[in-house]
Amino acid sequence: MNLIEEYIEINPKVMMGKPVIKGTRITVELILEKLSVGESFQEILDEHPRLRQEHILAALAFATATLKNEVLIPIAKVA
Repeated sequence: MNLIEEYIEINPKVMMGKPVIKGTRITVELILEKLSVGESFQEILDEHPRLRQEHILAALAFATATLKNEVLIPIAKVA
């Protein structure tokens, strides 16, 4: 089983269907936001005792997989 399947769930009844760490209400978005402002893994783990390093890695893997499947369509710049 991969990290995403093991640790990430999407359930319309939990956090309005946002991807979360299974068994929590901690969203992938929250983890990515914390990482993007420079919080370390350890800081995130200290703030959220239910999380483990594998959960943070799963959030990163989910983001990567999502972006790999995204199609970007460039649009012309309007003058």
